[in-house]
Amino acid sequence: MQQRWVKLPNGNVIDANRIVFIGKPESYPKMDEEGNDGIEWAVMIGTNLTRDTHIPISGSKEEIGALIGKLVGVAS
Repeated sequence: MQQRWVKLPNGNVIDANRIVFIGKPESYPKMDEEGNDGIEWAVMIGTNLTRDTHIPISGSKEEIGALIGKLVGVAS
């Protein structure tokens, strides 16, 4: 199987073909460096079904939406 690299919001890359689990996106309040309130989004992805292989990914709503779209193969 050919590798399909996807860039994560934190700058790392992962082979999308190895992902077996995509969790439910969740939002939580966040304060930026300047003290402004905002919303951060996070999703768990896993390369195996065991919990120690789950990777938490956080970013803006647009970044998380684009990442999930790339992982499931939706054209942007």
